[in-house]
Amino acid sequence: MKNARLNRISRQLDWVNIVFLAVAHVAAAVGVGWAVVHFNPWTLVLALSWTVLCSLSITAGYHRLFAHRTYEAAAWVRLLALLFGAASVQNSALRWVNEHRLHHSNVDRDGDPYNINVGFLWAHIGWVLHKNPSTELKRVRDLKQDPLVIWQHRYYVPLAIGVGALVPMGIAALWGDALGGLLLAGFARLVWQYHATFATNSLAHSLGSRPYDRTTSARDSFFTALFTFGEGYHNFHHRFENDYRNGVRFWHFDPTKWLIFSLSRVGATRNLRRVAEEKIVRARLIAKGQQEPAQRPESAFAASSGGEPMLSPES
Repeated sequence: MKNARLNRISRQLDWVNIVFLAVAHVAAAVGVGWAVVHFNPWTLVLALSWTVLCSLSITAGYHRLFAHRTYEAAAWVRLLALLFGAASVQNSALRWVNEHRLHHSNVDRDGDPYNINVGFLWAHIGWVLHKNPSTELKRVRDLKQDPLVIWQHRYYVPLAIGVGALVPMGIAALWGDALGGLLLAGFARLVWQYHATFATNSLAHSLGSRPYDRTTSARDSFFTALFTFGEGYHNFHHRFENDYRNGVRFWHFDPTKWLIFSLSRVGATRNLRRVAEEKIVRARLIAKGQQEPAQRPESAFAASSGGEPMLSPES
């Protein structure tokens, strides 16, 4: 933990991210004021729709599809996830996945980009305000085979501006509220989404229970799941990261799981990966101390000798 804090201190501030986040938060606050003074129900519907589309593109797209390969998807599903993922302004899928796999391979240790042991604020937003000391894309060789992912990576900035700001602005212009579309569906939506995503790195590692694995800080929380589209069942996810579900029980609030499953019913997604029930039961018994673990669970994306993630199925 001491080394992690020293690494944090030694990292340079990222002024591009700092300025952008500051502008986004100010614009979001102005947007809320605009919505009160110039209330338009259609603009509100647009903002909510963009929030859902962008959020699911991160959770179902960037996270469970591209980062963990928990299922396969048709080209049009991948394209939509990449378009609205760019609108989420959280970097290209290649860079997002590379960093996320690094997190899973080093969770709670020095190599974890948003190590909760460095502090809650660091895990939530502090790591974004500092430059990443390594920008090499060593853990995404598999994704480099997908031409859609490469296309999004190459044109990430114009896609982020276009889908994240210009398109909602243009749609809202149809009913005479272009500025409202930019402020609400663009910036207010973006800031809300930022903190929901950040909460998966901070709140989901500090609030809740650890029913599947007590060797990691990741925790299950219905409260966190409510505004992260199901990502709050984080202890299960870190124990069984190859499973397309985070909320493993049918009553768990996991809209991302429901979307992936629903798309599979019409053939848009396939090969949904689920961990065997006996492995889940055994994990719970070990976490309760009723069975002895064979060893600490290793990340499915632990770097091999070639620096690549090992994509081994859980079932």
